[in-house]
Amino acid sequence: MMKLLIGIFLIGIFSAADGRCSRGCDLAYASYYVWRDSNLTFISDMLQTPIPTILDHNRQIANQDSVLADTRINVPFTCDCLRGGEFLGHDFTYRTSPGVTYELIAGTYYANLTTVDWLQRNNMYPAWNIPDTGVALNVTVNCSCGDKNVSPDYGLFVTYPLRIGESLESVAAANNLSADLVRRYNPTANSSSGSRLVFIPGRGLSGGAIAGISVAGIAVVLLFAGCLYVGLQRKKKQEKIQLLSTVHDQQVGHAPGDIKAPNSAGTRDGASPGLTGITVDKSVEFSYEELASATDNFSIANKIGEGGFGAVYYAELRGEKAAIKKMDMQASKEFLAELKVLTNVHHLNLVRLIGYCVEGSLFLVYEYIENGNLSQHLRGSGREPLPWSTRVQIALDSARGLEYIHEHTVPVYIHRDIKPANILIDNNFHAKVADFGLTKLTEVGSTSLPTGRLVGTFGYMPPEYAQYGDVSPKVDVYAFGVVLYELISAKEAIVKGGNSAADSKGLVALFEEVLSEPDPTEELKKVVDPRLGDKYPLDSVQKMAMLARACTHENPQLRPTMRSIVVALMTLSSTTEDWDVGSFYGNHGLLNLMSGSKEEENPNLVKEIKLITGYGFDDPNLLQQASSVHPSLLRGYMVAPPLNGWRMSIGDAALDLFITKEHYFLYPGGEEVVGTNDNSGKSTDTPGDTATRTVPKQRIHSENERFVEGNRRN
Repeated sequence: MMKLLIGIFLIGIFSAADGRCSRGCDLAYASYYVWRDSNLTFISDMLQTPIPTILDHNRQIANQDSVLADTRINVPFTCDCLRGGEFLGHDFTYRTSPGVTYELIAGTYYANLTTVDWLQRNNMYPAWNIPDTGVALNVTVNCSCGDKNVSPDYGLFVTYPLRIGESLESVAAANNLSADLVRRYNPTANSSSGSRLVFIPGRGLSGGAIAGISVAGIAVVLLFAGCLYVGLQRKKKQEKIQLLSTVHDQQVGHAPGDIKAPNSAGTRDGASPGLTGITVDKSVEFSYEELASATDNFSIANKIGEGGFGAVYYAELRGEKAAIKKMDMQASKEFLAELKVLTNVHHLNLVRLIGYCVEGSLFLVYEYIENGNLSQHLRGSGREPLPWSTRVQIALDSARGLEYIHEHTVPVYIHRDIKPANILIDNNFHAKVADFGLTKLTEVGSTSLPTGRLVGTFGYMPPEYAQYGDVSPKVDVYAFGVVLYELISAKEAIVKGGNSAADSKGLVALFEEVLSEPDPTEELKKVVDPRLGDKYPLDSVQKMAMLARACTHENPQLRPTMRSIVVALMTLSSTTEDWDVGSFYGNHGLLNLMSGSKEEENPNLVKEIKLITGYGFDDPNLLQQASSVHPSLLRGYMVAPPLNGWRMSIGDAALDLFITKEHYFLYPGGEEVVGTNDNSGKSTDTPGDTATRTVPKQRIHSENERFVEGNRRN
């Protein structure tokens, strides 16, 4: 504390930055104004600063793959004494690309941290003749080292480009600085608004704010700090009580908003000393000591991953393998979102939440998935390439998980960050969707809702979300389409080309070019994962690519639902003859599918009934009933020619029946339909068995439409 006060006091004797220099300093900041369509990768390339370093100095960035446009971030860089002591600055290197101009480099790529005049003075090429062949240009950015009498811990200064509408006074006020202090460091700057560089005190590495201060000011700061500490401790305690109450109420059946004061017995369900194993149907509250012991005090050796919201550690808790995500207290919104989803939603293809801890940091404890994530299998070294059949299965598993949160939960959950890194693979190469920290809730039937904060990962965001912030389940559908393209090609969502970010191309755009060819077959072969060699059925790859194309349609209304995607992938994984890709994508039937319209098809020949398990509907009694009942009076809708679907009820369960040329696919539905069975075929088949049977003549009801009759015969 004394070091901090001395550092703050010395600010009062700062003098203006000298025009000449004898030496530089290790660290200064560049205030980078994030423009639309830029990202951390681009900013890192421009300022030659690693992304982890940028994140260390910008704790407000919750997800490294998503930075909100029209905000500022501080990028650290070395402040050198340049041109024989003429001024303080740093020379960055930019490699030219076709169509680049000095105005574009200064005003956009470097966010006005430099000027056109500086670029012309420090490079040999005139503005009208800049080479476009990757020539290196010097991009000089001025900086300030503050005052030599101030500890480097508190002496970081920011090179701050004023934008239209900003002035020294407004910048000082926005950063809680003395306007007089800012003016003294920028004596030649006009106090009125304008576009030019100024230097302002930033924040030290320890997080201590730099500001002009007097003796009276010290007292105010200390008083404020004391009040803030007490307030934060009280808030932390209240948040913990509310969090534990919420989880407890959800477990005992209270409404989400009906918070009741917890008691000692009610807030630690499943955490008693007598517990011999991990309780998976409740959220167990662990102590920090238990988690620290299980991870060897969160050692590097136990660290198995890191994401936008925290690091993940391997642990063995109470005899079970587990993965522990350690999150900063600032990520409380994401923590609570994930806790709420996984406490209430359970499915075979969603990662299981075991418990949590809110001591010191925020911790979520999950089941441990042994085989890493999909991104590691597609692009990681030292792993065998995934066979094509496994890729189809992973796609189907992931689709099932998403379909469940979209259509079988109230409220509806929208993941908002679907990508291979968030799809975990178990030892049997089945997939589970993970990382629900960005999940959005919406009411059933809502088409979209606006959001004020852009989150997610570039390359997976659909146009309506990136441009307008509209959120709907079709956001996940678009991202899932990108994942399908990645399963085919093993390429990343943003395909880098050349030496600059301007040469990069989205995977969606790449495949759109391929699939738009008159005969895309040969071009498609060129983008298939080369590690597959020729060990893949081209017809199946083409069908998956067409499905991905439908998922990534620019118009969200013309994208399929996850339910339809599941059915298409089920058909693709069982028999490719059942699915005519041309019919699926090329005719008006797809438009009816994607817009929610119903369409009746002529009945096809059905030879088998196949019960598909593993959808979260594993009740043997229910499946036994389903295997012996044939639907009648069913609500029908077209899925994809020649695939038809009907919804039926068995007891209290809603089931969907999808019909192809060869099979019935019995699948859990999201809505009960009341009806009676006119005719039913009895069978003693066990769940999961496949049998050939005769289906009697039935009446098939399409709601608000006429009755139609059809024969299903052997």
